[in-house]
Amino acid sequence: MKSILCFGDSNTYGYIAGGLGRYSFDVRWPGRLERLLGPGWRVVEEGLCGRTTVFREPARPGGAGIDYISPCVASHRPLDFVVLMLGTNDCKAEFHASAKEITAGLRRIVDVVKAETSGAAKILIISPASLGESVWGGSDFGFDARSYHVSLELADRFAELAGERACLFLDAARIVTASGVDFVHLDERAHDLLARAVAGIILREC
Repeated sequence: MKSILCFGDSNTYGYIAGGLGRYSFDVRWPGRLERLLGPGWRVVEEGLCGRTTVFREPARPGGAGIDYISPCVASHRPLDFVVLMLGTNDCKAEFHASAKEITAGLRRIVDVVKAETSGAAKILIISPASLGESVWGGSDFGFDARSYHVSLELADRFAELAGERACLFLDAARIVTASGVDFVHLDERAHDLLARAVAGIILREC
């Protein structure tokens, strides 16, 4: 049995745009990924709404990925793959973080994963779907105009990080877009497309 840990934010959790709840396991991209891979694969979901790489919000205790990644990986070992999709919430106005700073936060998480798995797990870094251009006017998640522009810069930075740390890489913005409902979250179709892209990468590596 091969195991995959999917560590991310609300788009891994399966938040439905418009505050309509959570997609079922068979709709969420980690669930679809498990089905696409077939027997012999176990996908562990670790999606948390509001999760960042390293930035902390007082209203969201435990929301920084760096604070949870070590025990998370340790509790699910042995792992064959760890999929990381973070960065969206780091773009919030309150953090005023640059793409470079967000990438530095993700680098810390990657290094923890490598240490906790003794380098045995392959890491797939997914640069998330970019925020919609109207995100500061169409949602109440704390984003502003700058957030949109920073989100556009993440793919290039994350690709560089993947090369630097010998990780796999996927630019989700090339295959999916954020919902027009809130300009942040993925719709059902996007979850399916993302699952298929991730499955393709994983199967090529086996």
